[in-house]
Amino acid sequence: MILVDAALRAREKEGRPIRVGMVGAGFMGQGLANQIVNSVPGMRLVAVSNRRVDRAASVYRYAGHDDVTTVETQSTLEDAIRADRPVATEDAMLLARAEGIDILVDVTGSVEFGARVLLEGFAHGKHAVLMNAEIDATIGPIMKVEARRHGVIMSACEGDEPGLQLNLFRWVRGLGLTPRVMGNVKGLQDRYRNPTTQQGFAEQWGQNPYMVTSFADGSKISFEQAIVANATGFKVRSRGMSRGLEFRGSPMELPSLYDLDELREIGGVIDYTVGPPNVKVYCLAEHPDPKQRHYLELYKMGTGPLYPFWTPYHLVHLEVPNAIARVALFGDSVAPPLDGPVVEVCACAKRDLKAGETLDDYGGYMTYGEAVNTEEMSTGHYLPEGLAAGCRLLRDVAQDAVLTYDDVDLPPGRLADALRAEQYRHFAGDHWLVDHMRKPEAHQPASRAEAV
Repeated sequence: MILVDAALRAREKEGRPIRVGMVGAGFMGQGLANQIVNSVPGMRLVAVSNRRVDRAASVYRYAGHDDVTTVETQSTLEDAIRADRPVATEDAMLLARAEGIDILVDVTGSVEFGARVLLEGFAHGKHAVLMNAEIDATIGPIMKVEARRHGVIMSACEGDEPGLQLNLFRWVRGLGLTPRVMGNVKGLQDRYRNPTTQQGFAEQWGQNPYMVTSFADGSKISFEQAIVANATGFKVRSRGMSRGLEFRGSPMELPSLYDLDELREIGGVIDYTVGPPNVKVYCLAEHPDPKQRHYLELYKMGTGPLYPFWTPYHLVHLEVPNAIARVALFGDSVAPPLDGPVVEVCACAKRDLKAGETLDDYGGYMTYGEAVNTEEMSTGHYLPEGLAAGCRLLRDVAQDAVLTYDDVDLPPGRLADALRAEQYRHFAGDHWLVDHMRKPEAHQPASRAEAV
Protein backbone atom coordinates (compact mmCIF):
# COMPACT_ATOMS: atom_id res chain seq x y z
CA MET A 1 0.00 0.00 0.00
CA ILE A 2 2.28 2.77 -1.30
CA LEU A 3 -0.06 5.64 -0.42
CA VAL A 4 -0.65 4.25 3.06
CA ASP A 5 2.99 4.00 4.11
CA ALA A 6 3.77 7.52 2.90
CA ALA A 7 0.72 8.93 4.66
CA LEU A 8 1.62 7.16 7.90
CA ARG A 9 5.16 8.49 7.80
CA ALA A 10 3.74 11.98 7.31
CA ARG A 11 1.48 11.56 10.35
CA GLU A 12 4.46 10.39 12.41
CA LYS A 13 6.50 13.39 11.34
CA GLU A 14 3.63 15.73 12.21
CA GLY A 15 3.20 14.11 15.64
CA ARG A 16 -0.43 13.20 14.85
CA PRO A 17 -0.53 9.40 14.97
CA ILE A 18 -3.75 7.46 14.44
CA ARG A 19 -4.89 6.49 17.94
CA VAL A 20 -6.12 2.91 18.04
CA GLY A 21 -8.20 1.17 20.69
CA MET A 22 -8.25 -2.64 20.46
CA VAL A 23 -11.17 -4.66 21.82
CA GLY A 24 -10.08 -8.23 22.54
CA ALA A 25 -6.65 -9.56 23.42
CA GLY A 26 -6.48 -13.08 22.04
CA PHE A 27 -3.92 -14.67 19.78
CA MET A 28 -4.50 -12.30 16.85
CA GLY A 29 -4.81 -9.29 19.12
CA GLN A 30 -1.44 -10.11 20.60
CA GLY A 31 0.16 -10.20 17.17
CA LEU A 32 -1.56 -6.99 16.09
CA ALA A 33 -0.44 -5.17 19.23
CA ASN A 34 3.15 -6.16 18.56
CA GLN A 35 2.86 -5.04 14.94
CA ILE A 36 1.44 -1.60 15.71
CA VAL A 37 3.81 -0.92 18.60
CA ASN A 38 6.99 -1.99 16.85
CA SER A 39 6.49 -1.73 13.09
CA VAL A 40 3.97 0.97 12.16
CA PRO A 41 4.99 4.66 12.25
CA GLY A 42 2.14 7.13 12.45
CA MET A 43 -0.05 4.83 14.55
CA ARG A 44 -0.35 4.24 18.31
CA LEU A 45 -2.09 1.47 20.19
CA VAL A 46 -3.31 3.63 23.05
CA ALA A 47 -5.65 1.21 24.84
CA VAL A 48 -6.64 -2.47 24.95
CA SER A 49 -9.75 -3.93 26.56
CA ASN A 50 -10.38 -7.54 27.45
CA ARG A 51 -12.75 -9.29 29.82
CA ARG A 52 -9.63 -10.46 31.67
CA VAL A 53 -7.71 -7.26 32.15
CA ASP A 54 -4.46 -9.11 32.88
CA ARG A 55 -4.60 -10.47 29.34
CA ALA A 56 -5.02 -6.94 27.95
CA ALA A 57 -1.90 -5.89 29.82
CA SER A 58 -0.01 -8.99 28.67
CA VAL A 59 -0.34 -8.12 24.96
CA TYR A 60 1.41 -4.83 25.71
CA ARG A 61 4.16 -6.70 27.54
CA TYR A 62 4.44 -9.05 24.56
CA ALA A 63 5.08 -5.96 22.45
CA GLY A 64 7.74 -4.69 24.87
CA HIS A 65 5.69 -2.31 27.04
CA ASP A 66 5.90 -2.93 30.79
CA ASP A 67 4.52 0.44 31.91
CA VAL A 68 0.84 -0.44 31.44
CA THR A 69 -1.82 1.51 33.35
CA THR A 70 -4.94 -0.44 34.35
CA VAL A 71 -8.07 1.74 34.52
CA GLU A 72 -11.72 1.38 35.49
CA THR A 73 -13.13 4.84 34.77
CA GLN A 74 -13.46 7.12 31.77
CA SER A 75 -11.46 9.93 33.35
CA THR A 76 -8.48 7.74 34.25
CA LEU A 77 -8.50 6.29 30.74
CA GLU A 78 -8.44 9.76 29.17
CA ASP A 79 -5.71 10.92 31.57
CA ALA A 80 -3.51 7.91 30.72
CA ILE A 81 -3.95 8.43 26.97
CA ARG A 82 -3.03 12.12 27.26
CA ALA A 83 0.06 11.09 29.24
CA ASP A 84 0.99 8.63 26.48
CA ARG A 85 0.79 5.65 28.84
CA PRO A 86 -0.48 2.31 27.44
CA VAL A 87 -3.89 1.49 28.93
CA ALA A 88 -5.52 -1.83 29.82
CA THR A 89 -9.13 -2.18 30.95
CA GLU A 90 -11.85 -4.79 31.16
CA ASP A 91 -14.49 -2.26 30.12
CA ALA A 92 -14.64 -2.00 26.33
CA MET A 93 -17.21 0.79 26.54
CA LEU A 94 -14.53 3.08 27.92
CA LEU A 95 -12.68 2.69 24.61
CA ALA A 96 -15.86 3.24 22.63
CA ARG A 97 -16.44 6.58 24.41
CA ALA A 98 -12.86 7.81 24.69
CA GLU A 99 -12.01 11.19 23.19
CA GLY A 100 -8.41 10.04 22.84
CA ILE A 101 -9.20 7.19 20.44
CA ASP A 102 -9.81 7.61 16.72
CA ILE A 103 -10.60 4.05 15.64
CA LEU A 104 -11.64 0.78 17.26
CA VAL A 105 -10.35 -2.62 16.16
CA ASP A 106 -12.69 -5.48 17.12
CA VAL A 107 -10.71 -8.70 17.61
CA THR A 108 -13.36 -10.50 19.69
CA GLY A 109 -15.17 -12.80 17.27
CA SER A 110 -18.38 -12.10 19.22
CA VAL A 111 -21.53 -10.98 17.43
CA GLU A 112 -23.54 -9.80 20.45
CA PHE A 113 -20.74 -8.14 22.41
CA GLY A 114 -19.16 -6.72 19.29
CA ALA A 115 -22.44 -5.13 18.21
CA ARG A 116 -22.87 -3.38 21.54
CA VAL A 117 -19.34 -1.98 21.58
CA LEU A 118 -19.37 -0.92 17.93
CA LEU A 119 -22.70 0.91 18.16
CA GLU A 120 -21.44 2.77 21.22
CA GLY A 121 -18.27 3.60 19.32
CA PHE A 122 -20.22 4.85 16.29
CA ALA A 123 -22.28 7.11 18.55
CA HIS A 124 -19.03 8.62 19.84
CA GLY A 125 -17.53 9.20 16.40
CA LYS A 126 -15.31 6.12 16.21
CA HIS A 127 -14.44 4.36 12.98
CA ALA A 128 -14.09 0.58 13.28
CA VAL A 129 -12.00 -2.13 11.66
CA LEU A 130 -13.21 -5.70 12.14
CA MET A 131 -11.06 -8.71 12.79
CA ASN A 132 -14.47 -10.21 13.55
CA ALA A 133 -15.82 -11.95 10.46
CA GLU A 134 -18.74 -13.35 12.44
CA ILE A 135 -20.40 -10.00 13.10
CA ASP A 136 -19.63 -8.76 9.58
CA ALA A 137 -21.24 -11.81 7.95
CA THR A 138 -24.26 -11.88 10.27
CA ILE A 139 -25.28 -8.22 10.61
CA GLY A 140 -22.64 -6.37 8.60
CA PRO A 141 -25.05 -4.64 6.19
CA ILE A 142 -27.13 -3.04 8.94
CA MET A 143 -24.01 -2.19 10.94
CA LYS A 144 -22.71 -0.34 7.88
CA VAL A 145 -25.99 1.61 7.83
CA GLU A 146 -25.55 2.48 11.51
CA ALA A 147 -21.96 3.59 10.96
CA ARG A 148 -22.92 5.79 8.04
CA ARG A 149 -25.74 7.33 10.09
CA HIS A 150 -23.12 8.55 12.55
CA GLY A 151 -20.71 9.71 9.84
CA VAL A 152 -18.11 7.01 10.48
CA ILE A 153 -16.79 3.97 8.62
CA MET A 154 -16.89 0.28 9.50
CA SER A 155 -14.43 -1.85 7.54
CA ALA A 156 -13.19 -5.40 7.21
CA CYS A 157 -9.46 -5.86 7.71
CA GLU A 158 -6.66 -6.41 5.30
CA GLY A 159 -4.54 -9.52 5.69
CA ASP A 160 -7.43 -11.85 6.49
CA GLU A 161 -9.10 -13.62 3.58
CA PRO A 162 -12.06 -11.27 2.90
CA GLY A 163 -9.83 -8.22 2.65
CA LEU A 164 -7.25 -10.15 0.67
CA GLN A 165 -9.92 -11.22 -1.83
CA LEU A 166 -11.43 -7.75 -2.16
CA ASN A 167 -8.01 -6.26 -2.86
CA LEU A 168 -7.49 -8.89 -5.55
CA PHE A 169 -11.01 -8.34 -6.91
CA ARG A 170 -10.49 -4.59 -7.21
CA TRP A 171 -7.08 -5.03 -8.81
CA VAL A 172 -8.32 -7.55 -11.41
CA ARG A 173 -11.37 -5.45 -12.20
CA GLY A 174 -9.08 -2.43 -12.56
CA LEU A 175 -7.18 -4.29 -15.30
CA GLY A 176 -10.39 -4.38 -17.33
CA LEU A 177 -11.36 -7.99 -16.60
CA THR A 178 -14.69 -9.21 -15.27
CA PRO A 179 -14.29 -11.33 -12.10
CA ARG A 180 -16.50 -14.43 -12.05
CA VAL A 181 -15.17 -16.46 -9.09
CA MET A 182 -13.70 -15.33 -5.79
CA GLY A 183 -12.17 -18.31 -4.05
CA ASN A 184 -10.59 -19.14 -0.71
CA VAL A 185 -8.21 -22.06 -0.15
CA LYS A 186 -8.05 -24.29 2.90
CA GLY A 187 -5.66 -27.00 4.00
CA LEU A 188 -8.33 -28.99 5.89
CA GLN A 189 -12.09 -29.42 5.87
CA ASP A 190 -13.98 -31.70 8.26
CA ARG A 191 -17.34 -30.46 9.47
CA TYR A 192 -17.26 -32.79 12.49
CA ARG A 193 -14.09 -31.45 14.09
CA ASN A 194 -14.54 -30.08 17.62
CA PRO A 195 -12.48 -28.41 20.36
CA THR A 196 -11.35 -31.79 21.67
CA THR A 197 -9.96 -32.94 18.32
CA GLN A 198 -8.29 -29.55 17.80
CA GLN A 199 -6.92 -29.12 21.32
CA GLY A 200 -3.40 -30.22 20.45
CA PHE A 201 -3.07 -27.86 17.50
CA ALA A 202 -4.52 -25.00 19.52
CA GLU A 203 -2.05 -25.56 22.36
CA GLN A 204 0.86 -25.79 19.93
CA TRP A 205 0.17 -22.29 18.62
CA GLY A 206 -1.32 -20.69 21.71
CA GLN A 207 -4.78 -20.37 20.18
CA ASN A 208 -8.35 -20.88 21.36
CA PRO A 209 -9.58 -24.44 20.58
CA TYR A 210 -13.03 -23.13 19.57
CA MET A 211 -11.51 -20.66 17.12
CA VAL A 212 -9.24 -23.34 15.68
CA THR A 213 -12.25 -25.64 15.30
CA SER A 214 -14.16 -22.97 13.39
CA PHE A 215 -11.35 -23.03 10.82
CA ALA A 216 -11.46 -26.82 10.51
CA ASP A 217 -15.24 -27.37 10.41
CA GLY A 218 -15.93 -24.81 7.66
CA SER A 219 -17.68 -22.18 9.79
CA LYS A 220 -14.97 -19.56 9.55
CA ILE A 221 -14.53 -19.84 5.80
CA SER A 222 -18.31 -19.56 5.41
CA PHE A 223 -18.32 -16.31 7.39
CA GLU A 224 -15.39 -15.04 5.36
CA GLN A 225 -16.92 -15.86 2.00
CA ALA A 226 -20.25 -14.33 3.00
CA ILE A 227 -18.41 -11.04 3.53
CA VAL A 228 -16.89 -11.33 0.05
CA ALA A 229 -20.29 -12.14 -1.45
CA ASN A 230 -21.94 -9.16 0.19
CA ALA A 231 -19.18 -6.86 -1.04
CA THR A 232 -19.29 -8.12 -4.65
CA GLY A 233 -22.87 -9.31 -5.18
CA PHE A 234 -21.62 -12.83 -5.90
CA LYS A 235 -23.58 -15.88 -4.73
CA VAL A 236 -22.99 -19.53 -3.93
CA ARG A 237 -23.83 -22.18 -6.49
CA SER A 238 -25.34 -24.26 -3.69
CA ARG A 239 -25.40 -24.26 0.10
CA GLY A 240 -21.98 -25.01 1.53
CA MET A 241 -20.11 -23.97 -1.63
CA SER A 242 -17.81 -26.80 -2.80
CA ARG A 243 -17.87 -28.47 0.64
CA GLY A 244 -14.23 -29.31 0.83
CA LEU A 245 -13.55 -30.16 -2.79
CA GLU A 246 -9.91 -31.21 -3.00
CA PHE A 247 -7.87 -29.71 -5.81
CA ARG A 248 -4.14 -30.33 -5.81
CA GLY A 249 -3.28 -29.23 -9.32
CA SER A 250 -1.69 -26.06 -10.61
CA PRO A 251 -3.54 -22.80 -9.91
CA MET A 252 -3.53 -22.32 -13.68
CA GLU A 253 -5.98 -25.24 -13.79
CA LEU A 254 -8.51 -23.74 -11.38
CA PRO A 255 -10.76 -22.55 -14.25
CA SER A 256 -11.45 -26.22 -15.07
CA LEU A 257 -13.60 -26.45 -11.91
CA TYR A 258 -16.21 -24.05 -13.25
CA ASP A 259 -18.67 -23.70 -16.12
CA LEU A 260 -18.44 -20.20 -17.54
CA ASP A 261 -22.02 -20.15 -18.79
CA GLU A 262 -23.24 -20.96 -15.28
CA LEU A 263 -21.01 -18.27 -13.80
CA ARG A 264 -22.33 -15.70 -16.25
CA GLU A 265 -25.92 -16.66 -15.48
CA ILE A 266 -25.33 -16.26 -11.74
CA GLY A 267 -23.17 -13.16 -12.25
CA GLY A 268 -20.33 -14.44 -10.11
CA VAL A 269 -19.78 -16.97 -7.32
CA ILE A 270 -17.87 -17.29 -4.08
CA ASP A 271 -16.27 -20.64 -3.37
CA TYR A 272 -13.44 -22.49 -1.65
CA THR A 273 -11.31 -25.55 -2.25
CA VAL A 274 -8.94 -27.70 -0.21
CA GLY A 275 -5.71 -26.93 -2.06
CA PRO A 276 -4.02 -26.16 -4.42
CA PRO A 277 -0.75 -25.59 -2.58
CA ASN A 278 0.85 -22.14 -2.59
CA VAL A 279 -2.51 -20.43 -3.14
CA LYS A 280 -4.49 -18.67 -0.40
CA VAL A 281 -7.14 -16.81 -2.39
CA TYR A 282 -7.93 -16.71 -6.09
CA CYS A 283 -9.93 -14.77 -8.63
CA LEU A 284 -11.07 -16.21 -11.95
CA ALA A 285 -11.97 -13.55 -14.49
CA GLU A 286 -12.76 -13.15 -18.19
CA HIS A 287 -11.81 -10.33 -20.51
CA PRO A 288 -14.34 -8.91 -23.01
CA ASP A 289 -11.67 -7.63 -25.40
CA PRO A 290 -10.14 -10.23 -27.79
CA LYS A 291 -7.15 -7.96 -28.31
CA GLN A 292 -6.36 -8.09 -24.61
CA ARG A 293 -6.94 -11.85 -24.52
CA HIS A 294 -4.15 -12.10 -27.10
CA TYR A 295 -1.85 -10.19 -24.75
CA LEU A 296 -2.89 -12.26 -21.72
CA GLU A 297 -1.88 -15.43 -23.53
CA LEU A 298 1.46 -13.82 -24.39
CA TYR A 299 1.91 -13.03 -20.68
CA LYS A 300 1.52 -16.74 -19.82
CA MET A 301 -1.95 -16.35 -18.30
CA GLY A 302 -3.40 -19.19 -20.36
CA THR A 303 -5.80 -19.26 -23.27
CA GLY A 304 -8.92 -18.28 -21.34
CA PRO A 305 -11.76 -17.65 -21.39
CA LEU A 306 -11.27 -17.69 -17.59
CA TYR A 307 -7.92 -16.37 -16.39
CA PRO A 308 -6.64 -17.23 -12.90
CA PHE A 309 -5.15 -14.68 -10.53
CA TRP A 310 -4.11 -15.59 -7.02
CA THR A 311 -2.31 -14.52 -3.86
CA PRO A 312 -0.09 -17.18 -2.27
CA TYR A 313 -0.26 -16.03 1.35
CA HIS A 314 -2.32 -14.20 3.93
CA LEU A 315 -0.43 -12.42 6.66
CA VAL A 316 -3.44 -11.48 8.83
CA HIS A 317 -2.33 -9.14 11.67
CA LEU A 318 0.74 -7.92 9.77
CA GLU A 319 -1.52 -6.19 7.25
CA VAL A 320 -4.36 -5.01 9.51
CA PRO A 321 -2.68 -1.60 10.06
CA ASN A 322 -3.11 -0.96 6.33
CA ALA A 323 -6.87 -1.23 6.79
CA ILE A 324 -6.76 1.04 9.84
CA ALA A 325 -4.85 3.64 7.82
CA ARG A 326 -7.14 3.32 4.79
CA VAL A 327 -10.16 4.05 6.97
CA ALA A 328 -8.65 6.77 9.14
CA LEU A 329 -6.67 8.61 6.47
CA PHE A 330 -8.51 7.98 3.21
CA GLY A 331 -12.08 7.06 4.19
CA ASP A 332 -11.71 3.79 2.28
CA SER A 333 -13.50 0.68 3.56
CA VAL A 334 -11.86 -2.62 2.62
CA ALA A 335 -14.91 -4.80 1.92
CA PRO A 336 -18.13 -2.83 2.38
CA PRO A 337 -21.46 -4.57 1.71
CA LEU A 338 -22.93 -3.29 -1.53
CA ASP A 339 -26.42 -3.28 -0.07
CA GLY A 340 -28.37 -5.90 1.85
CA PRO A 341 -27.01 -9.40 2.41
CA VAL A 342 -26.54 -11.66 -0.61
CA VAL A 343 -25.10 -14.65 1.25
CA GLU A 344 -25.50 -15.58 4.91
CA VAL A 345 -24.25 -18.40 7.13
CA CYS A 346 -26.76 -20.93 8.43
CA ALA A 347 -26.28 -23.25 11.41
CA CYS A 348 -26.13 -27.01 10.74
CA ALA A 349 -26.18 -29.80 13.31
CA LYS A 350 -22.71 -31.25 13.92
CA ARG A 351 -24.27 -34.22 15.70
CA ASP A 352 -27.76 -35.43 16.53
CA LEU A 353 -29.18 -32.70 18.77
CA LYS A 354 -31.84 -33.21 21.42
CA ALA A 355 -34.74 -31.06 22.55
CA GLY A 356 -33.85 -29.09 25.67
CA GLU A 357 -30.16 -28.72 24.85
CA THR A 358 -28.65 -25.24 24.67
CA LEU A 359 -26.47 -24.62 21.63
CA ASP A 360 -22.82 -23.77 22.15
CA ASP A 361 -20.86 -21.21 20.15
CA TYR A 362 -19.51 -21.60 16.63
CA GLY A 363 -16.41 -23.76 16.53
CA GLY A 364 -17.92 -25.92 19.26
CA TYR A 365 -19.44 -29.38 19.57
CA MET A 366 -22.97 -28.82 18.29
CA THR A 367 -23.11 -26.81 15.05
CA TYR A 368 -21.11 -25.77 12.02
CA GLY A 369 -21.85 -22.97 9.57
CA GLU A 370 -22.49 -23.12 5.83
CA ALA A 371 -22.71 -20.24 3.37
CA VAL A 372 -26.13 -20.03 1.71
CA ASN A 373 -27.87 -17.56 -0.58
CA THR A 374 -30.15 -15.10 1.19
CA GLU A 375 -33.24 -16.27 -0.70
CA GLU A 376 -32.84 -19.81 0.65
CA MET A 377 -31.91 -18.51 4.10
CA SER A 378 -35.05 -16.41 4.37
CA THR A 379 -37.56 -18.83 2.84
CA GLY A 380 -36.20 -21.68 4.96
CA HIS A 381 -36.26 -19.58 8.17
CA TYR A 382 -32.68 -20.77 8.74
CA LEU A 383 -30.98 -19.93 12.03
CA PRO A 384 -27.77 -17.92 11.51
CA GLU A 385 -24.63 -19.61 12.82
CA GLY A 386 -23.54 -16.29 14.30
CA LEU A 387 -26.67 -16.23 16.48
CA ALA A 388 -26.88 -19.92 17.41
CA ALA A 389 -25.03 -19.79 20.74
CA GLY A 390 -27.40 -19.76 23.70
CA CYS A 391 -30.46 -20.89 21.74
CA ARG A 392 -32.48 -23.66 23.42
CA LEU A 393 -33.68 -26.50 21.23
CA LEU A 394 -37.44 -27.09 21.11
CA ARG A 395 -37.15 -30.36 19.19
CA ASP A 396 -34.64 -32.97 18.09
CA VAL A 397 -32.52 -32.08 15.05
CA ALA A 398 -30.69 -34.74 13.04
CA GLN A 399 -27.00 -34.51 12.25
CA ASP A 400 -26.26 -32.27 9.22
CA ALA A 401 -29.79 -30.81 9.16
CA VAL A 402 -30.06 -27.03 8.93
CA LEU A 403 -31.44 -25.50 12.11
CA THR A 404 -34.37 -23.11 11.73
CA TYR A 405 -35.94 -20.50 13.95
CA ASP A 406 -38.80 -22.97 14.48
CA ASP A 407 -36.33 -25.34 16.17
CA VAL A 408 -35.20 -22.96 18.92
CA ASP A 409 -36.03 -20.40 21.55
CA LEU A 410 -33.71 -17.41 21.32
CA PRO A 411 -32.09 -15.96 24.43
CA PRO A 412 -34.15 -12.94 25.52
CA GLY A 413 -33.06 -9.38 24.92
CA ARG A 414 -30.13 -9.84 22.52
CA LEU A 415 -29.16 -6.75 20.58
CA ALA A 416 -27.82 -8.84 17.67
CA ASP A 417 -31.26 -10.41 17.12
CA ALA A 418 -32.86 -6.97 17.03
CA LEU A 419 -30.25 -5.76 14.55
CA ARG A 420 -30.83 -8.73 12.26
CA ALA A 421 -34.57 -8.08 12.38
CA GLU A 422 -33.85 -4.47 11.46
CA GLN A 423 -31.61 -5.70 8.66
CA TYR A 424 -34.53 -7.68 7.23
CA ARG A 425 -36.80 -4.66 7.39
CA HIS A 426 -34.27 -2.15 6.06
CA PHE A 427 -33.37 -4.12 2.94
CA ALA A 428 -36.72 -5.85 2.37
CA GLY A 429 -37.55 -3.80 -0.70
CA ASP A 430 -34.57 -5.08 -2.70
CA HIS A 431 -34.25 -8.82 -3.24
CA TRP A 432 -35.60 -10.54 -0.14
CA LEU A 433 -38.59 -12.84 -0.48
CA VAL A 434 -40.28 -11.13 2.42
CA ASP A 435 -43.78 -12.32 1.59
CA HIS A 436 -42.66 -15.93 1.89
CA MET A 437 -40.61 -15.75 5.07
CA ARG A 438 -41.70 -15.66 8.67
CA LYS A 439 -41.50 -12.18 10.08
CA PRO A 440 -38.43 -11.99 12.31
CA GLU A 441 -40.48 -10.12 14.93
CA ALA A 442 -42.13 -13.42 15.75
CA HIS A 443 -38.81 -14.70 17.07
CA GLN A 444 -36.72 -11.64 17.74
CA PRO A 445 -36.91 -8.41 19.77
CA ALA A 446 -38.94 -5.79 17.97
CA SER A 447 -36.35 -3.06 18.24
CA ARG A 448 -32.88 -2.22 19.38
CA ALA A 449 -34.29 -0.24 22.29
CA GLU A 450 -36.22 -3.27 23.48
CA ALA A 451 -33.11 -5.45 23.18
CA VAL A 452 -30.98 -3.04 25.17
